[in-house]
Amino acid sequence: MAAAALTEMNPSADIWLIEKNDGLGKKVIISGGGRCNVTTGIRDIRTVLTKYPRGTKFLSKAMYAFSPEAVYDWFEAYGVPMKVEEDLRAFPQSDDGEDVVRAFEYLFGDSNVHVMLKAQVTHVQKDPAGYKISFKNDQAPIVVDNVVLTTGGQAYRYTGSTGDGYAFAIELGHTITPLAPSLNAFTTKEQWPKTISGLSFEQATFTAYRDKKTSFTGPFLFTHRGVSGPAVFALSSLIAFEPYGPNEPLAVTIDLFPKETSAELSARLMVAITNHPKKSMANVLDMLLPKSLVQVVCQETGVLPDRRANEVSKKELTEIITWLKNIPLTVIGRDAGDEFVTAGGVSLDEVDPSTMQSKISPGLYFAGEILNIDGFTGGFNLQASWATGHLAGESIGH
Repeated sequence: MAAAALTEMNPSADIWLIEKNDGLGKKVIISGGGRCNVTTGIRDIRTVLTKYPRGTKFLSKAMYAFSPEAVYDWFEAYGVPMKVEEDLRAFPQSDDGEDVVRAFEYLFGDSNVHVMLKAQVTHVQKDPAGYKISFKNDQAPIVVDNVVLTTGGQAYRYTGSTGDGYAFAIELGHTITPLAPSLNAFTTKEQWPKTISGLSFEQATFTAYRDKKTSFTGPFLFTHRGVSGPAVFALSSLIAFEPYGPNEPLAVTIDLFPKETSAELSARLMVAITNHPKKSMANVLDMLLPKSLVQVVCQETGVLPDRRANEVSKKELTEIITWLKNIPLTVIGRDAGDEFVTAGGVSLDEVDPSTMQSKISPGLYFAGEILNIDGFTGGFNLQASWATGHLAGESIGH
């Protein structure tokens, strides 16, 4: 996007797009399950900016300069018809991430952008004439006036995001803040989630307990290893720097009925029991819960599923309600492979938010995930990348 914005502004600019993979946009193509969640359908920028646990203030100028609406229109202008789905995620109408990358390939094919594939950079050094970029395998170095570092973080390492950019930034005098995986699923010590793997809920509140309580409400699903989905990813983002693992487990609870108090849920259960006193407790719970979860509730609370509903004690009913409002989980790990984003990166204090230029090394710019910016799932990370990349390209153009 930085290269695209610069060539749009200044078609005569000589631009080198250096890529160590054998093709452009590997991570873009796989995002959103291969459909590429290009941006968000949320139009109010103040609301969009609340979706970033880190980098909100810094992102403001870039976001107003190249908003989600502008991103949407930009891709449509380059031949990628877009759509916004019910959950306000924006995708190409084709549901194919390769179309997003093809828009750039089309633009670069007719411009002064020299795309260098399979080009692995080893050093970026200040040079009397600008910046000297050195390559692996005896490839001749090149010297340029400006450099934009957009190497990403270190999530999805097989796409080439192996943290090289952090080394280049340090070499040029920048500070890298602590790094942690974000937007990951949770692996739990409890084994029962695997018995209901795939069961999903549109709304639940997850709360993590460490030095303080951290909560997030949204959709989620049970998996073979624990829990996953948007609410889990968001919570993992909010607690990205909390250490947890088998030797240091994290206590998390799920409230499956966040819109009802315990008293309201209890009253609803009592109505069901009063109307069906001779039914088994399992059959009455079926009226409130998905069938597959009923067995788990009975197993975890010790209530016999075959007992007649009117024979279940008040204490047992209270235990059921308490469990549904505070399902206890012991999180012992981040689920591998679900680390979409790296929290942390180049310190934002060292970058000008109105240009994306380094405050330490003039002519050096940053954009995307290499910066200490990360968002929730839903198109927010790509949106931040497009916005910061566009601003970097335009700033060099000016």
